[in-house]
Amino acid sequence: MLSGKQPILILKEGTEREQGRDAQHNNIRAAMAIADAVRSTLGPKGMDKMLVDSMGDVVITNDGVTILKEIDIEHPAAKMIVEVAKTQDEECGDGTTSAVIIAGELLKKALDLIEQDVHPTVIADGYRIASKKACEILESIAEDVKPDDAEVLKEIAATSMTGKAAAANKELLSDIAYRAVKAVSDEENGKITVDLDNVKIEKKHGGSVEDTELIEGIVLDKERVHPGMPKVVKDAKIMLLNTALEVKKTEVDAQIRISDPTQLQKFLDEEEAMLRKMVDKIKASGANVVLCQKGIDDLAQHYLSKAGIFAVRRVKKSDMEKLARATGASIVSELDEVEDSDLGYAGKVEEKKIGDDEMVFVTNCKEAKAVTILIRGGTEHVVDEIERGMHDALSVVAATLEDGKITTGGGSAATEISLALRDFASSVGGREQMAVEAFADAIEVIPKTLATNAGLDAIDMLIELKKAHKEGKKTYGVDIFAGKPGDMRSKNVVEPMRVGTQAIKSATETTVMILRIDDVIAAKGSSGGGSGGGAGGGMGGGMPEY
Repeated sequence: MLSGKQPILILKEGTEREQGRDAQHNNIRAAMAIADAVRSTLGPKGMDKMLVDSMGDVVITNDGVTILKEIDIEHPAAKMIVEVAKTQDEECGDGTTSAVIIAGELLKKALDLIEQDVHPTVIADGYRIASKKACEILESIAEDVKPDDAEVLKEIAATSMTGKAAAANKELLSDIAYRAVKAVSDEENGKITVDLDNVKIEKKHGGSVEDTELIEGIVLDKERVHPGMPKVVKDAKIMLLNTALEVKKTEVDAQIRISDPTQLQKFLDEEEAMLRKMVDKIKASGANVVLCQKGIDDLAQHYLSKAGIFAVRRVKKSDMEKLARATGASIVSELDEVEDSDLGYAGKVEEKKIGDDEMVFVTNCKEAKAVTILIRGGTEHVVDEIERGMHDALSVVAATLEDGKITTGGGSAATEISLALRDFASSVGGREQMAVEAFADAIEVIPKTLATNAGLDAIDMLIELKKAHKEGKKTYGVDIFAGKPGDMRSKNVVEPMRVGTQAIKSATETTVMILRIDDVIAAKGSSGGGSGGGAGGGMGGGMPEY
């Protein structure tokens, strides 16, 4: 009699559920759509995307991670691919487009295997084996680079900017990136570490990209607090102050009753005396420049001006820390306890007009461990895109200094990995062998895409590339200007080894995670739900129409 009873509802009404092949197909197609969105930006002949958000703000960029961050993506599997780009950006700063394209291609090859009834966990195991082997192969073909090898490090910066707006001025910008990273790098026990937070990037549109410069010191987007203060201070003794130059207000609610006008005058005189005392303490310390994190009272400004002290107020905390590294000053919170050793030094502190704004330059520091890159450009969009190119360049130089290993670009490393993996596949055996071969095919997407974006025949290029590599020319990649394979090392197309290994690892991990999903349960109204979890070719609700 059980058949006559009501069916049991476990899931809430309106919940969408996809199981088995349908779920896998949908997830894989959504991820592939994301890869297709950035595919055309790869390489020197890559194109840019214009992204317009709901507020009408425009971003024009060639940077994979920026494109994917700006797109409003709805499909849950597609969001996982965006995470690949974000991880790549955090770890290496470059190679975001490559990582996403590899992930998309790995999933595409996996779909073919699933159609042939190879179980997803077998594919996942094969991919993991192949990923590990691919990183070993990459390490075996990597070259060592020394920290003082300026030419190679500049070439790495230039390669990361190729195809971006910054490429037109890559000699200037790669030199700036190299010098900036070198200035902020620290060496301890023979190991170099670079904290890129110590490189401050200031943007001001106006002028041209050629006016971009590296300032060995800090630039503050602020002006001095009083027009009577000197505009330029030479041999500046700098005090970094973390307390307000104002009369302290009581913490509790208190009232002061004044019954006599003379009392009021006394009260005001006392306030004035307190401020004068603060300024006297600064003067006594020997400081002639005060950079204050908090406010400076109008009267204190007047006294500082009279004393010929240059002062700036409301400096950001992050800038204060950079100033401390650049000038050697300590950030002080108590004026009574300021010692001579707390003051920093800069050869010159001056207020300059850049574009429409006044900016304060703290320069000529003895050993600036924090520097500023002042980026200029014709329009706001140009300046923003140059900044993204500069971020990539700084990151790759930092990664190379830290790891000391580089590989050749232009799809040469990918071709070498692909060939070596095919030889390795036969030793794996079982059905995993098919997955390793699929991985080898997927890696070839890099040289193929480079050729396609340059208007060359991808298949012909790949055949010629493989032929060159089999002849032992391991550094041969896609020379898009000659239209045939060329030696990437002699053309100075190089990148940090970390870019390649991270792209392979993060693409593989995300691919494996997506492959293992066989059931998508989407609550009504949640992302990926309602509309069938991104049905319609798995494009997801928020994909732009390119």
